[in-house]
Amino acid sequence: MHEHAGGAHHRPDDILGVPRHLPGTRPGPAGTGGLRLPAALNPARNGAQVNIAGPWISVVIPTYNRADLLRGTLEALTAQRMPAGTVEVIVADDGSSDDTRDVVHTFAHRLHLRYHFQPDRGFRAAAARNRGARLASAPVLVFADSGILPGPDFLSSHLEAHATGPTAVIGYTFGYRPGDPTPGLATALRTTPVAEVVRRYGDAATFHDIRHRAFERFAFDLDRTTVPWQWFWSLNCSVPADAFRAVGGFDESFRSWGGEDLELGFRLFRHGLRFQINQDAWAVDVPHPRSADLDQASNLTNLMTFLQRHPEPVVELLFSWFSREQPGFQINHQWNVEDEYRALNAATVEARRRSVVDELDHEAAMLGDATRVAVLGCGPEIPDRLADAALFDFDPQVVDALAGRGRRVGHAVGLHTLLPDKAVDLVIVTSRLSGPCERWHREIHAEAHRIGHTVRTHTPG
Repeated sequence: MHEHAGGAHHRPDDILGVPRHLPGTRPGPAGTGGLRLPAALNPARNGAQVNIAGPWISVVIPTYNRADLLRGTLEALTAQRMPAGTVEVIVADDGSSDDTRDVVHTFAHRLHLRYHFQPDRGFRAAAARNRGARLASAPVLVFADSGILPGPDFLSSHLEAHATGPTAVIGYTFGYRPGDPTPGLATALRTTPVAEVVRRYGDAATFHDIRHRAFERFAFDLDRTTVPWQWFWSLNCSVPADAFRAVGGFDESFRSWGGEDLELGFRLFRHGLRFQINQDAWAVDVPHPRSADLDQASNLTNLMTFLQRHPEPVVELLFSWFSREQPGFQINHQWNVEDEYRALNAATVEARRRSVVDELDHEAAMLGDATRVAVLGCGPEIPDRLADAALFDFDPQVVDALAGRGRRVGHAVGLHTLLPDKAVDLVIVTSRLSGPCERWHREIHAEAHRIGHTVRTHTPG
């Protein structure tokens, strides 16, 4: 038993209300209400009637001391155009000391609602989301931040997106612009219904989701991209529950803001899920105070955790972008991971036509007193005198070939190798990195000088 601020005793998990017919919803669930359902909810085929008991979709809302914002989110969820009994909502409280639980109780007879409380032991949003997901019983999980106001077709649009097969759905979030809030939005939301706000201002660039330009570039079709998971943000998204559980949910070692959703998206992508943007599953982010400097530093720390979990070039590129000095949270095309990864893939093909055996033989003959050596762009053939070197290459074929011969090799470009400062006496940068150095010369050579006392390079410039 945990005592919540205000003296109310409660269990960590409470089912607060399961009304038979929710206000404003169609009675059911005798049919689908015209919705296209995912396969997990649609065992009846060829026009047969579907009769499904239990929730079709579960909404998990992590929160911490945001009672007023949470109230708005829950109120918007009562207005969803979904058949009755098909939606459950789980509020996952990360240790709030305000009146969050009282706010949740006020919706007990309006929503099929569960509440999970975990003691305040610092930022544990990933753990809160995972606890909420474990309580969920529907085959589709929606993750929504407390403070977004979903439109009336938010849940039906998320649900229908999963009818196309295993997919990770990215809902569009108007007004989500950290560091660049939409002028007048807070006032408009206090006086105007959210759907009317979107109708009036939805075309204004200052009201767009901060990812809009990136989405627009690919005509809102993430099948055209190679790194779709970089846009998978947990404020408004959905996934199949079985896929979420198969990859292990959110990584709970992320203990501050930022990055844990990208890391989950990365694993879902590797698990085989498609990613899609759904503009009909829209919500509006209510303006509220943010600590931009703290969030930026936290995000970088977490992206280092991401890189340590998955040390490979595409994550290295992501980390390198966020580690650059910049005035605040930015999404632009000066260093877009999609562009950089495509360029790296082209450089990989080119590097396969380049042998660096002579370069490495020459360097091996000149080692002198250098006993600790790192090679960036090592290639598939390693001289015996470099057998103990720390080897890195960006080509997965090289990494696999060397691993098959019992060699340990890091899969990295050399933007960030995870080696400690001054870990080696000598760093050799081979000409295999000539292509990458056309774009990232400064970053690669800065990393070489960070990890080594001496650097010898075979790249132009």
